[in-house]
This record gives sequence, structure tokens and C-alpha cells, in this order.
Amino acid sequence: MRRVLTLSFVAAAITLLSLGAGGAAAVSPGAAIAGDAPASATAAECGVGDGTDLVGCWNGTHYEDELAFNQTDGLTEPELEELTHLTMARVEHVRERPFREDVPVETVTRSEFTNGSASGSTGGSDAEFRRWNDQVWKALFVVGEDENASDAIDSVYGGAVSGFYSPGQDRIVLVVPEGEDPQIDPSTLAHELVHAMQDQYHDLTRPRYVGATQDADLAVDGIVEGEAVHIEERYDARCAANWSCLAPPDSGGGGGGAVPNYNFGILQTVLQPYSDGALYVESLVDERGWSAVNETMNRPPNATSEVIHRDPDYETSEVAFEDTATDGWETYPDQGVNGSDTAGEASMFVMFWYQSYEYRHAVLDPDATVRENIRIHTQPDEQLRTRANYNYAHESTAGWAGDELYPYRNDGNATADGSGDDTTAVDGEDGYVWVTEWQTTADATEFRETYLRMLTAHGGDDYTAGEVYEVADGDFRGAYGVERNGTTVTIAHGPEPADVLELRPDADLELPSTDDGDDDGDGADGDDGDDGVGGEVGSDDGNHSDGDDAGPDGGDADDGGSGPDAATDDGVPGFGVSAALVGLLAAVALFARRVRP
Repeated sequence: MRRVLTLSFVAAAITLLSLGAGGAAAVSPGAAIAGDAPASATAAECGVGDGTDLVGCWNGTHYEDELAFNQTDGLTEPELEELTHLTMARVEHVRERPFREDVPVETVTRSEFTNGSASGSTGGSDAEFRRWNDQVWKALFVVGEDENASDAIDSVYGGAVSGFYSPGQDRIVLVVPEGEDPQIDPSTLAHELVHAMQDQYHDLTRPRYVGATQDADLAVDGIVEGEAVHIEERYDARCAANWSCLAPPDSGGGGGGAVPNYNFGILQTVLQPYSDGALYVESLVDERGWSAVNETMNRPPNATSEVIHRDPDYETSEVAFEDTATDGWETYPDQGVNGSDTAGEASMFVMFWYQSYEYRHAVLDPDATVRENIRIHTQPDEQLRTRANYNYAHESTAGWAGDELYPYRNDGNATADGSGDDTTAVDGEDGYVWVTEWQTTADATEFRETYLRMLTAHGGDDYTAGEVYEVADGDFRGAYGVERNGTTVTIAHGPEPADVLELRPDADLELPSTDDGDDDGDGADGDDGDDGVGGEVGSDDGNHSDGDDAGPDGGDADDGGSGPDAATDDGVPGFGVSAALVGLLAAVALFARRVRP
């Protein structure tokens, strides 16, 4: 999910898909926020032209002022400007610091946005990168063998983007309905203005705001998006208590468009910074005030575990990997970090959770129903006011200390078109080796057992310790070798069992037994420090959320819109280039960086 920083990048806003978390956190609108910023100006001190040296006042608009209009019939350009000035003053008051310069806000219609994106292409994401990126998401059991990651990502973005902030051009663009004056969601505007303020103080185009891997980039988003959501939460609380605020648009406003058929695995991965990040920032502010947020912005987190567990001192470990593959298998040294990506704790959690949502396999908790497994993610203890909150912590992925995922290719095994001409060979074989490191052997064992539960749920057969496991058909068909050695769990995947042994010739694994009758499924820990899990695990228990087509909390899967953290550029580990954004980027000469659900 790394963004190559070329020219500029964009912070985009996307309609949130509420997955049934329900409830709202009680945020006191009048609560004092620890910090060292100056107090907000009084109404008497706020005059036209003032703003850069006062808090709570922008161009003569005071944060306690009221608007003399609503947006029932949409907003005219002067009204949008007035709303922007009031929102800037209120963001200043909540954040306790002034904007340094004005932030232009423009609008684009949904058709202009989608027509532009439809005319785009895959941009700088070349065929090699797309092939490499496919294996990242297939390793996470989110994108199947018959899909490609670019299309799956586009399914999340298409029709959902409602606005973005561009640090490169210092402006906000909002996507609005067709043929009428725009209706604006005030919280979307406030959120994007927070990104504008961050840019004015920290310069969001700096390389430190671009993670080198999927996990690192989600972690950076944890502070960048977390601060924006936290301020949005306090803004919303004040609107509910003592500020006069415009009502949000009706269901047809704020960008419009039908709800696409999202890939919920990708969606829930990219929602993690908005959910955990907001609570992470709240803890920083509660403990040490806004100065702690400023310090963290200057030194962003580098792992989602730090944000999930709200632990700035979270410890990680080096991952040892040696490429020993034979028979023509090669990594992609020019992609990712020396050919690898890092999935991280958040993506690993979603991997296990998604099997319950999409495939009805009880993976995280085999003793619970599918519906209960889904709610591990969608029913967290803590709630947010402005959006659904989600849980990304579970014993199956807790204790993560590092991972490196290396996609492989073998073009020597390409299939010909029947002409006998080797130059027409296409579709070489693909695979990967994924080395994961854990803080304790118990953590490694827990992860391995959960992974095998997921694997056998798709394969349908019992697992035999010490053998390559084969999934005969389905979205994740192929062969898998899974080994634990102390705190390290290594996974290898290829089309056929022999491919796994070519990818990892030193693995203590054998080809699958031909006599299924001798398989007792017993994979208990041995003296060599490796372990196994016996029996068929993770199978569907038949409880499919009351038998209906279920959404993530057991309800209707088509409950609403969604909003991930999008990115387009020359190489994005884990996400790649979204065709849903390319046309707009071509129109405004931008590269996408960040989205707001």
C-alpha cells in the first residue's frame, strides 16, 4: 500500500459503510482538552481579515456564529464559502491552533468524477506490479485466484469517493449530486479541513507520511486520519450540544450514487486507521495533550500494532528470510521492499474475520457461530459518534512482531497457446513465501492454529502435520506449506504441492499422502519446536446469521456506502492504482494519497 511520492498526493473523503456497530460514544463537548495552544478569540476580537493570528476566528467569522441559511435546496457558492469559514473557525477552536492560510473548497459532480475515472487507465501500476500485488491480497485470502487485486480495489472505490484534500494544490474537492446546488456534509468538510491544517503545520508531502509497506502505511494513517476523526468527533459533539450546525445532506446528497458491490475484506482493512486511529489519538490527547499528537505526527507509527494496542513503544522483531527457491521460481526485487510487503496485524486480523463474513467459516472462534465470529469485529466495546467503530484485536493475531511476504513467479512454467512458439507463452505460475514473526511461541502457535483452521475450512479435508496441504478448488485453490519453528511461522503457496517444495526446498514437509485412510489428523507439537493442528477445523457450523444474506454483523450486506483509504501512484504495495480515481487525478493533475470514510 506504499505510495510513491510523485508530484503530490490527495486526501480523499469516502462515504462510510456502517456495518451495524451502532451506538455513539459520549464525548463531552465542553471538556477541556489538555494542550499548550492559545485560548480561542472572543466574538468581539474577531474581525474581517483576522484569522492567521487568532484561534476560533477566520476572516471575521467566529466559531460561535450561526448561519442564516440551510441547505435544503443546496448551497450557492457564497454560502459554501461562508460555511467553510465557519467550519475553519470551529476546527481551530477544537484543535486549539489557527490555520495559517485559506483553504479553497471546490465541487465536482459525480458524473464528472466517474466519467473522468472511467477514461483513465491503471496509471503507473505496470503489469509486473499488478502481478506482484495480486499475490499480496491472495495471501491474505481476500482476493481469490480468479480475481485481480486492481478490480477488487476498484469495487471499493467506485461511486464512493465524496471528497478529498490535495496537499500538492492546497485545496479540497467535494463530489456532489447532479443538476443541483450541492449539499455538503459538515463533518466531511471539517475532516478535510483537519487534513489541510495538518498539511500547513507538518507538510503531508514529506516522505515520512508514506509507509514503505501496507502495514506501515496503515500505521501512518493511524495518526493522520486518527487526528482528523478525533477532531470530527468533538466537532460533532459540540453540534449536538451547543453549536448551530447544518444538517447533513439527505440520502441523495453528499456525492450520491448507488452502493457498489464492495470487497469487504479490502474495505475493512483500509478502515482500520479511522477506527483505531481515532481512539489512539484520543489516548494521546488525554495523556499529554495536543503536543503528543504533534510529536507523533513528526514521528508516525510504523506498525498497525502500535495503533491497535495504543502503545507507542510496541516492540517488533527482525524477520529472517533467505530465498532458497529452485526450478525457476523468482521474487520481484524491484517491487515493494526488496520484493516483499508487510501485511501486519490489522490485515492479518481482517484475513481471518473475512472468512466468516464472505465464506461463512467460523475461523477466529471455532466454538462460536458465524454471526458471533462476525461480531468480534463489528461489535467492539468502544464506539464513535460519527462512524461505525471496529475491533482489530484478537488473540489469533496479537503478539505480532513482524512479517515479510514475498510474491514469486515462475515464467518457465508458462502455458503456451498451442502454436508451439515459445514466444507466445503466457500466464506463468505464481506463488509466495510469507515469513511471520511473533513475540512468543504461544503467539506463533495461536496464529498457526487459526491459519490452519482457515485453510482446512476452504479445503474441506483434515490437516496432516508435516505434509503440504492442498485445496482442490474454490477461490483459494492450490497447495500450502505451513511450518512453525519457535516464534516463526512460515507459509508457502504454489499451484501444486511440488511447487511448495520448490519454493521452500529446506522445509520439513512432504507431499500429501495418497492414502487418506492413514491420516489421523494429529499434529501435536514435536520435539523440533514445530507444531500442527489435527482434524477438520474452521468448517461452516450452519448458522448463517439466521439464514439470510448477511452483512458483517449478521444483517443486510447492503446497508450503506463505504470508505477506504485510497491511493494511486507508481507503486502501491497491497493497494495498487485505483481506476476509480485515475480520471479525476488526470483532470486535476494529482496523485491520490488518502481518503476519509
